[in-house]
Amino acid sequence: MSAARRLLPATLALAALSLGLGACGHNMEQRAASGAIAGAVVAGPVGAVVGAGVGAVVNEADKPN
Repeated sequence: MSAARRLLPATLALAALSLGLGACGHNMEQRAASGAIAGAVVAGPVGAVVGAGVGAVVNEADKPN
């Protein structure tokens, strides 16, 4: 197996993660979706759930008092 074939999945995962994090969003739905995408790339379905939760927490923490 060539080096390029071994690096392709990692490169695609990094690109997807970058796109997911680049679209952080301005409201709760967008932030939860961005977190879910990034989490799914890193850890699959469980990561998607955790990422969505983190996106929701970030939204609540970002609200003014």
